[in-house]
Amino acid sequence: MTRSLKYMLPLALGVFVLGLWEFLVRAYEVPQFVLPGPSAIWNALIADFSSLMASLWTTLRITLLAFALAAVSGVALAVLFSQSRILEMMLYPYAVVLQVTPVVAIAPLIVIWVGFERINVALLILAWIVAFFPILANTTLGLRSTDHNLIDLFRLHRASKSQVLWRLKLPSALPYLLSGMKTSGGLALIGTVVAEYGAGSGTATGLAWRIIEAGNRLQIPRMFAALILLAGLGITIFYSLAFLEHFVLRKWHESAVSKEI
Repeated sequence: MTRSLKYMLPLALGVFVLGLWEFLVRAYEVPQFVLPGPSAIWNALIADFSSLMASLWTTLRITLLAFALAAVSGVALAVLFSQSRILEMMLYPYAVVLQVTPVVAIAPLIVIWVGFERINVALLILAWIVAFFPILANTTLGLRSTDHNLIDLFRLHRASKSQVLWRLKLPSALPYLLSGMKTSGGLALIGTVVAEYGAGSGTATGLAWRIIEAGNRLQIPRMFAALILLAGLGITIFYSLAFLEHFVLRKWHESAVSKEI
């Protein structure tokens, strides 16, 4: 399969589905408040472009900040776990508690603690909670999976703990970390959206609140326009991190050397 065909097939399928969708909506005269056609969604996107883009930027900003915090804190804690088994046994269960705690359940509590006037800070905390664990778990696994023969070789040459960590364990854990980042990037966006739903405050201006607002007013084409922007944002984040993974690993790791993207 050629590279051009690889990308043309999904595009052709998407065009076909949109055309069929538009045809069926018009043929059966489906009301817009039930299911708008692609043309109505496009018109709503153009009509509310400025407000939707402002909300998109709010959602994107919180998502990227939550992802960055999750990456830094997850890697730092995984490094601490790799250096101290006792510390890992003490703290890892609490990291699991953060992962399994429903964001919707604790969102109102976080909003109360932080304050309604700082709703975006509350959303950032909630999105971080969702995005944090995959990076921690994957990086911890990667650090544990370092070849023990190589570790013994480093020790044979009198390498210090910091040298073993920076020159062997972290490079070996890099594929695991990048895989966890791909998962965490999508979860950061999901966490931001779910947190905004759970916060239930009109002071939030992200895309999730635009969806709630449009649904309450039965502005279904506008709701779909916001959903499409969210989906596009999620796809962009995933493929950006997939490209980063390929770029970093392409010259030395089997997962990137043996495939094309």
